[in-house]
Formats: sequence, C-alpha cells, structure tokens
Amino acid sequence: MDLFLFPIYINNRMGKQWNIFFYFIFLFSAVLAGALNTDADDYGSVSDYLDSIYGIDDNAGLTAFPVLNVPMGGRSEGMATAFSAVSDDISFIEYNPAGSALLPRSELAFFHNNWIADTKIEGAAFATRIKDLGLAAGGKWLYTPFTEYNLYGERVSKGYYSEAVAILNGSYNFLSSYYFSGLSAGVNLKGAFRFVPDYTDNDDNIIANSGRSQSTAMVMADIGTLTRFDLLKFYYSRERNSSAALVIKNLGPPAQGDPLPTVITAAFSYKPLRPFLIAFDFSQPFNLMDPRLSEKPYFALGTAVSVTDFLSMRMGVLFKAGGTRLTLGSAVTLNKVALDINYSLDLLTQMQPLNRISIGVRFDLGDQGRRQTADRVSTLYLAGLDAYSLRNYSEARYNWEEALSLDPKFEPARESLRVLEGQETIERRIDEMQRLDF
Repeated sequence: MDLFLFPIYINNRMGKQWNIFFYFIFLFSAVLAGALNTDADDYGSVSDYLDSIYGIDDNAGLTAFPVLNVPMGGRSEGMATAFSAVSDDISFIEYNPAGSALLPRSELAFFHNNWIADTKIEGAAFATRIKDLGLAAGGKWLYTPFTEYNLYGERVSKGYYSEAVAILNGSYNFLSSYYFSGLSAGVNLKGAFRFVPDYTDNDDNIIANSGRSQSTAMVMADIGTLTRFDLLKFYYSRERNSSAALVIKNLGPPAQGDPLPTVITAAFSYKPLRPFLIAFDFSQPFNLMDPRLSEKPYFALGTAVSVTDFLSMRMGVLFKAGGTRLTLGSAVTLNKVALDINYSLDLLTQMQPLNRISIGVRFDLGDQGRRQTADRVSTLYLAGLDAYSLRNYSEARYNWEEALSLDPKFEPARESLRVLEGQETIERRIDEMQRLDF
C-alpha cells in the first residue's frame, strides 16, 4: 500500500480524526528527516551565525547538577521551555511552583528523555488541587554510562554517572474571585543527589570509594508567583487568556564549592484566539558565589496550537549562548490519557539520529468535581434571573443563595442578591406609603 494512501485507508476504517492524526505523524516524520539530513556545512553555518549574535559564554558550565537544566519532557519541552507563565499542566513542577494552585485537573505523568548520546532522563510527577491549595510531588533521574580505558584500550572501570532530583511542591492562590483569578504563590523544596562511580589510579587499579569524594547531596528551593487575566481577548470564555509569572529557581548553598544553577525568570503568555497560545520566558542566571561569574541572559519563545479536541502541536526556540535549541512536538489525548512526543535540535552539538527525542504519558485524574459544580452554579444563577424577571423574588433569592453556597466566590449571584434586596426595599416603602394614604 502506498504510504500516503494509508491515512485514507485509516479514515475509511477508523474515522476522520485518525486521518488527521496520521497525516500529522507523516508531516512530523518529514520534518525530522529533513532536520537529521541537514548538510554539515549548512548546520555549521547556522551554529556560527548564532554564535556571532550571542557570542561565547565564558561563564557557562561553572554550576553543579546539570540535571536541573535538562527538562523531563512534555508540553513544556515542546515549547522550548517557554512555560513559566503557562503552567497549566503537570510540567509546571519544573518551571513555576505557583502553577499547582491554578491547575485545572489532577494529573499523573511519566517521562523518558533520550538527551545527549547515551544520556537518558527518567521522570515522574503527580499534582492535585484542593480549592485554592495546590500540592505536587515529582522527581527525575539522569544517568549516563561511565567507562574508563587504559593506554592499551582495555576497559578498567565501568558504571553509571547519575544525578537525581526529588521535588515537593505546595502553592496557594490568594485573593481569587469571579472577576480576578488571584495571585498564586508557590514553593518547591528540592533534594538532589550526584553519584560518581569509582575510578582507577595510575596503575589501572580501581581506587575503592574514590567516586564518593565527588558524589554529593544538596537541598534547594524554587519560589514562584503566577497570575492570569484578560488582555485583548477576541473570543468568549471564562478562562483568562493571558498570564504573567516571576520565578526564582535553584536557590541553595554551593555543592562542593560549585554554585547551583540559580536563575530568575520573568514570563508572559497570551492566547489571542482559543486554539492558539504564544509564550515568552526571559531568564537571567545568577551565580550566588560570585555574581561576576553569572552566565549571560537567555530567552525562550514557544507556541502551541490545538488542532482538534484530541491533537495539539507545539514548537519553540531557546536562544542561549552555548545552548540554542529548536523544538517540535505534539500531544495526542484519548480517553483522558495524553501522549507527548518532542523532538529537539541542539544547534551547538553534533547531531545524531533520535538523540533528542522525549516521550511523556499524562493521565487525567479528574478535577474533583469542579466543572460539575461550576455548571450547577451557572444553572442556578440563570434560574434566578428567570424567576426575577417573573417577579418571583423568593424563588430568585433561593437560587442565588444556593449558587453562593456552592461557590462563595460567584460574585454575579451576590450582586443579584443586592439588587433584589434593593428592589424589595423599594416595594416595601411603596406599600407603606400607599397604606398611609388610606
């Protein structure tokens, strides 16, 4: 069967949605193939051009725990890490700890990332929200084979170099109401561990516990804020279309004399149309041991488009001296399970097939009935308006009070009750005046 006729066959057998899905997979594969077959001279020219703009960062690589700078995967990586202000799925745990208090639904996710050569990253995270309180936990593990050879090419030592990070998250959304989404503030408490395998001496003998001197454990914290609002909104929805965030990540003491990769990020996201999202992150690394050795600032620009109810696409670019990166990704959601696939092209390292592929699986665990409650509140509010228009004030009062009992922040019902009380006061005064006249 011809490759490009296969989606038509799928359409006839399984429906139009699958046709769209397979056409996108073929398009994605074509982009991948084009990227992987880029001419070496062209590839070098792009890299050299970007170097001429940003220059070389002499302070790069001075920080400890590189695992903190490598994304687990998911939608955030597909948007080139421009996610601090978006933070609307479980990827927030790496970018903005304030995101859990505004998370629409509880999620459980698992990630696998083929990063550089044989380096891999495994990750898992869980997040939930109880009213204005968000809670989450997660972790990731980076590992790469460590092999030592002698002068004769014989292997004398082997093992795995690995780094792991565990994250506990908590956040709260302050001052939220019907008209204001609130200001969310959150904290990540993180513990990190680095393991270095034993190595040999000059006589090719393994030194017992030699890796322990370079292995270490550290604690650190992230602090973040997030708010959402409407700005130049061209569609109707109660969902806010813009977000702003400020985050400080990896605050902590040095690890064996090396500073942590502390960074301050200011971010903004905007959704001009319902299916289209654009996000921008500006980050300034900060060397807490010696600010003069801080890395150069960098920024990320990402976009996401919802093609159908079950298919979304995203892409982005990270502009960073010594680490410019392009990303392309997609997510397919079926029966509350989302599959995220991302491809990243690092312009400053040697390209190898599939060495920048990450896969994530997210499970939608529900919203604890928030959507059902919101629908019930809206129904009660509209029923109150109907009763009020018919001058059935007692029924209107009952419906609006019921709405407020379910959602005390539903201001339209409170405002309607105030109008009703004013109306009833006026009618009582009119009745009193009419009785006095007689």
